[in-house]
Amino acid sequence: MVKKQQTQEIQMVTLVQTGSPIGRRSDQRATLVGLGLNKIRRTSTLNDTPSVRGMIEKVKHLVKIVG
Repeated sequence: MVKKQQTQEIQMVTLVQTGSPIGRRSDQRATLVGLGLNKIRRTSTLNDTPSVRGMIEKVKHLVKIVG
């Protein structure tokens, strides 16, 4: 018996930090670090998962989705 393997293409999302975390709450700063961002115009490419989408929603005023 041969099992079929289902292949799913992993969706990726690319973020660019557009705002500064200076003067923001500590949880927003921690979220940026969790997304792999820490300076303006840095980019980070992550798997498009519900947890990552939730983190993006929390700091949507500080990041821009590129792709």
